[in-house]
Amino acid sequence: MDNVVCYSWEKRARTEPREEDYAMATREATPDYVVQRNERVKKQSEGLETKPDGYDSPILVVKDDDIMHKHSKQKRRRRLGIVIAAVVIVALAAGLGGGLGSRMRQNSTSDASNPKLFNATTPLPKSNVRSIDWRGRSIYQIVTDRFNPSNLTRPCNTANREYCGGTWRGIIDKLDYIQNMGFTAIWISPVTAQRNGQTGEGEAYHGYWQQNIYAVNSHFGTISDLQALSTALHARNMYLMVDVVVNHFGGVGNSSEVDYRKMYPFDSRGYFHPYCEITSEDYHSDQTAVEQCWLTASLPDVDTANIYVIQTYSDWIKSLVNVFGVDGLRIDTVRHVEKSFWPGFKSAAGVFTLGEVFDGDVAYTCPYQEQLDGLLNYPLYYYVLQAFRDTDGSMSSLAFALTTVLDSCRDPSLLGAFSENHDVPRFLSQRNDVHVQMNVITFTILAGGIPIIYQGQEQGFFGGQDPSNREALWNSEYSTKTPLYSVIASANEIRNHEVFSSSEYLTANTSVIFTDDHHIALRKGQIVSLYSNEGINATRFNITLTDAGFQRNQPLIEILTCANSTTDAKGSLIVSVQQGLPQLRNLYHGPFVVYMVD
Repeated sequence: MDNVVCYSWEKRARTEPREEDYAMATREATPDYVVQRNERVKKQSEGLETKPDGYDSPILVVKDDDIMHKHSKQKRRRRLGIVIAAVVIVALAAGLGGGLGSRMRQNSTSDASNPKLFNATTPLPKSNVRSIDWRGRSIYQIVTDRFNPSNLTRPCNTANREYCGGTWRGIIDKLDYIQNMGFTAIWISPVTAQRNGQTGEGEAYHGYWQQNIYAVNSHFGTISDLQALSTALHARNMYLMVDVVVNHFGGVGNSSEVDYRKMYPFDSRGYFHPYCEITSEDYHSDQTAVEQCWLTASLPDVDTANIYVIQTYSDWIKSLVNVFGVDGLRIDTVRHVEKSFWPGFKSAAGVFTLGEVFDGDVAYTCPYQEQLDGLLNYPLYYYVLQAFRDTDGSMSSLAFALTTVLDSCRDPSLLGAFSENHDVPRFLSQRNDVHVQMNVITFTILAGGIPIIYQGQEQGFFGGQDPSNREALWNSEYSTKTPLYSVIASANEIRNHEVFSSSEYLTANTSVIFTDDHHIALRKGQIVSLYSNEGINATRFNITLTDAGFQRNQPLIEILTCANSTTDAKGSLIVSVQQGLPQLRNLYHGPFVVYMVD
């Protein structure tokens, strides 16, 4: 074990990815290729061969028999596109034909004054990313306005709820910062043109108050800038996920003051539901109100049963995806739109769809995965928060939640795992303990599904409710030396290793192999992980893992600290938990070497 190098950091220039890099990242490499790759890397580690210029993918040497298997082909789910036809039939049967002048769009002068800019722009190469390819990605969520501005000295007071200057070009400039944490995709704020000016609710810096779906938000940049971001990501073999809003548009003032003429292409009252505001009681008892009433008096709710609206949204999303080379969509306020709308929209998009159903009830949330590819895993999020927020949190309840989600959702491997985002308070605002945050972040990345880390988690940001949780990242000076930045990079690295080398890891169910009052241990594929809610002041504590799948007398390396350990004659491992830190190990036989790019 003396010759084991746990992590070796190297700086390499980044250029266009090589064909073989893309093959590995999409898990289509053959076993013969992997063996050749391992031989090359072994020579590199011994100084007998230099790494090719521009090589920016993690390289991992493992025993050949660990990866000598064929990748099984996975069948894609197909859905019949009958929803739109059904809506048309129902509409005609209801006698809407006589009123189609107000319900279906006629030619109007606004078409000339507001050209469909996306359609007039040369599209980027079509994304060939399949929905199932997102299983192997790790996503970094960006609030575009708060990520990287042209002026790094610009102040940004979150309480003012105003634009602070972040741009798409700013994201391009910091892709090294993101990729060096091991992320392979980004999710950016909605890109469409927003309502202008300051209101009682602030400015539309977040992107959720759109007024023209065929124009881009000029605060973030131009169409060319957004295309450049997409191109830059794809040059690194990273994916682009764009946030989109279907449910509502952004008005100003109360419902009676909404100027529908500013809403493009839905520029009349007939394309929106009559005003009624959703109440807290509606969420528990009236799904129709949730879908047809307004979120607030200034956010007109789009009538997504309107035939013209359905067709227009389908045309628009197809255009958005094609023009900007989008690989996936995060869809806002999914539960506020009737389920029958989503299959047609998803089909038109032709890319992975990740829906936001802001509800912790697994019985309510999981059925939406019948309409979309994936969902944000809110049912698990609330249990993670409860388990780690204080030392009295229930690890057994967290274990139960994991099992329940696995049993209830159609495809848990396509659920978005998160512990923070722009809509919920940051974890450190609820418990100021970086060691516990390390556990939460590592759990998010390795417990299953598609991990999503929100910008600022790596810097230990601690903003509470919106808008405090939308801090300017440049105030951190983009430090790569924080303990949370390091733990994210390590957790992503071991996950990326599994993704690249195992065809079974991504669809393997997560097993709970140990729980007590303060700890939970999981196994997913070849990764065994142990988490604690005790925090930095915890005393040293030993835990014996007996059902982790280790071999007898097997040498192991703890990934985060590079500490060595060995199982006993029965294959059990005594784990020493210190200061409440998470611990990671994998089950590969023998030592391995990891090279990561900094």
